[in-house]
Amino acid sequence: MDFTQNNRLAQINEQTLIIGVDIAKRKHVARAIDDRGRDLVKRLVFSNSLQGFTDLIEWAESLSNEYERPNIIIGMEPTGHYWLNLAYHLKARAIHVVVVNPMKVKRSKEMDDDSPTKNDTKDAKVIAQIIRDGRYHEPTLPEDVYAELREGMKLYDMIQEDMSSVKAQMHNALDRYFPEFLDVFKDWTGKAALHLLTRGYMPEDIRETSEDDLLSDVKQAAKRGVGIKRIQALKQAAEDSVGLTVGLRMARQEIHYLIDQYKALEERLIALEAQLEKLVLHIPGADQMIAIKGVSAITVAGFFAEVGDLSNYRDPRQIIKLAGLNLKLNQSGLFKGQTTITKRGRKRLRSLLYQVARPLSLHNEGFKQLHHYYRHRSDNPLTGKQSFVALSRKLIKIFYLLGTRKCTFSEERMIRDIPMISTLQEAA
Repeated sequence: MDFTQNNRLAQINEQTLIIGVDIAKRKHVARAIDDRGRDLVKRLVFSNSLQGFTDLIEWAESLSNEYERPNIIIGMEPTGHYWLNLAYHLKARAIHVVVVNPMKVKRSKEMDDDSPTKNDTKDAKVIAQIIRDGRYHEPTLPEDVYAELREGMKLYDMIQEDMSSVKAQMHNALDRYFPEFLDVFKDWTGKAALHLLTRGYMPEDIRETSEDDLLSDVKQAAKRGVGIKRIQALKQAAEDSVGLTVGLRMARQEIHYLIDQYKALEERLIALEAQLEKLVLHIPGADQMIAIKGVSAITVAGFFAEVGDLSNYRDPRQIIKLAGLNLKLNQSGLFKGQTTITKRGRKRLRSLLYQVARPLSLHNEGFKQLHHYYRHRSDNPLTGKQSFVALSRKLIKIFYLLGTRKCTFSEERMIRDIPMISTLQEAA
């Protein structure tokens, strides 16, 4: 996936043509330099279109022939989503594409002219200079099932956000018109609560309806879990309600609309989960990962959506760095500050791994013992959050092993392979 600094520098030689591209929405700017950083030609401004991409390739090939530099490297900042079209277009034509961290561009733009001036032409030159120094990265451009998973997980997150928005709006409506409702039903998405809201019951409607009629109505949706005591509590809540009594007709329509939205999103989410679970099984090692107690198919799908093909990586530490879970030291001389994680990388991947670390620490015996060791070891015990980060790093290593060697996960072997824990067990 990523080369060492020396390997990257080795690719920059007298046969290399380096092109830096500053990405924008409609027009891009390209600058070309040689391996010594010298400008070869004036800038090229090209549009974000097929004709523009063709102009860039023809321009690059012309310079390559003119200066006898057959090895072309085109680099850019991964700016939002605008860079993807160009990157995939170049990759499809077997042109070497690399990316440069925007933070490096920001911090390097004063090195040539000692000026904080920022413009597209200057940024393209800075990007090319950073590539010349070997400070670039190979981008993850997923294809086939990996591309499907990435788009699918993006849609999954969008639906989850929309559902959270609908839930918040429903809480808003209930707080205004029936704030006591959630004291009786803790979750408005339950069958009984959802049925009552769908039927448009407001406090005044509940007060005017007998307990038997309410119970009979609720039983149509929820056969169990709701009895006469719950109905009596609902009646009492309606009697004591401080909800608004104006605008009830439109309030019922608002609640009905939110319920329709929630049900539609829920159906779409269930269908999408089924598709993602089916897709991820096409990836070698995915079924072994899903077999780990505490790891779901959606977790594995999200992992591959962010990481891509594991064969592109030589070591799991590259994935740890991609997730921003690599450690950041802060020390100078005798001073030693706090060690934290860099949080530079794929935020969604980092969040996914952190969220799965907690159920693993509760339900998976191997991770449970490791979590206990991290929390209570005599030397440098970790806090709960720090331990979950450490478990996330461990899970990446396990996923990498299962995906590359096609073996199965064993909790006993995991514990046995950790010297500190196995030594403690033998002592006990």
